[in-house]
Amino acid sequence: MNTTSPHGWFKHAGLLAALVLTGFTTCAADELTGVMKKAKAAGTVYVGYRASSVPFSFVSGHGDPIGYSIDICRNIVAAMSDEVGRELTIKWVLVTSETRIPAVVAGDVDLECGSTTNNAERAKQVGFSPIMFIAGTKMMVKKGSPIQSFKDLKDKAVVVTAGTTNEKAIRELNEKFKIGLKLVTAKDHADSFSLVKSGGADAFATDDVLLYGLIAKNKAQGDYFVVGDFLSYDPYGITYKKGDVAMKKVIDTTFANMAEERELEQAYKKWFLSRLPSGDRINLPMSAQLDSVFRTLATKSD
Repeated sequence: MNTTSPHGWFKHAGLLAALVLTGFTTCAADELTGVMKKAKAAGTVYVGYRASSVPFSFVSGHGDPIGYSIDICRNIVAAMSDEVGRELTIKWVLVTSETRIPAVVAGDVDLECGSTTNNAERAKQVGFSPIMFIAGTKMMVKKGSPIQSFKDLKDKAVVVTAGTTNEKAIRELNEKFKIGLKLVTAKDHADSFSLVKSGGADAFATDDVLLYGLIAKNKAQGDYFVVGDFLSYDPYGITYKKGDVAMKKVIDTTFANMAEERELEQAYKKWFLSRLPSGDRINLPMSAQLDSVFRTLATKSD
């Protein structure tokens, strides 16, 4: 190549520029790891959702996943799209309380968007987003039930959803206080609710917000009541592949940005204070603890 003529020099310079840009692009692509790298290559993100974790993750009348957690996850996927430089499509994967953690561990879902409690045991298996909600285990009973607290559970059938922290809490409570209750497990929250409705169980123990959500979804206010003291406290989060540093950064940044822009607060009002698609409301004001969490997250985006 003749680099002494202006024409030759410009051609050479153009080639060098193209090579440099290609090099930068290649380096940028090489920097992507884990789920981010897989998502860029496939153009898709596999998102786990629940069938009946109202109002976090449930199915609309049209069969589409909707809810508080789903809205947050859509924001995370949008941030992932910006990061990889292409629009990513969501592929929805139905999970249950029992299958959600194994699905994340196996890589069958990239984000699990439901109502999953962050505890030490689970944190050994999956990564957790910042806290998005704080709940606690309570019981739901039919109108007229004599059950008002765990002290009334002797010889009573208590249903829990398999694979939940509530199952563990009730087992430990039963052993510690020698209550003598009969523990029944169901596949998902809707099945647990149905057992109480049909008389197959005397009480359903799970997170208080899920109980209020199920009552609202089934238009059953006045027929079912949430009773008793909190039997456990459970912070919720979005789960993802443990050790995936790139995903952690995107998720943490998304939460911080949503907190700063008050989008987390808006999402909360939408799903906990406004009318659900069913037409009913949960009417659960944000707790002081969760408000504090969101305020702290907002400062991290500065």
